[in-house]
Amino acid sequence: MAGGFSGFLNSLKEKANELKDDVMKFKNKNFLNAATGGAALIALADGSIDAEEKQKMVKFIENNEALKVFKTTEVVSTFSDHVQNLEFDKDIGESKAFEALNRLKGNEVACRTVMRLIIAIAAADGDFDNDEKAVAKKIAVELGLNPADFEL
Repeated sequence: MAGGFSGFLNSLKEKANELKDDVMKFKNKNFLNAATGGAALIALADGSIDAEEKQKMVKFIENNEALKVFKTTEVVSTFSDHVQNLEFDKDIGESKAFEALNRLKGNEVACRTVMRLIIAIAAADGDFDNDEKAVAKKIAVELGLNPADFEL
């Protein structure tokens, strides 16, 4: 398959403004909670997230065009809450993150948009490994989406 996941990622980067326009349609707490919950799940896919990783993620969140539709402090604190929940108790953290994602279920456009955003955030460090892809696939299925649509 030509391009595969890296081709998909490049098209996400090229369409950053389009993603921002799509996110603008869903400028609400449920969408933000789902996006940051999904991003936190992927950030912790390898079992831990160190301080440097958190800093990178926060920097990316602060500079992400699509996320600029939200207040930066709100995005960072929502993401941090999800990370803290996952670090405190993986099962509780996961269930809270998936609960946030499930609030979008039934709205396919919102689900597809949040999925693209989560992948963009997760791939921000330039490394999107198999653990992260497995979590992204699980998120897609949870949202009722076909993982293949996202090259997963």
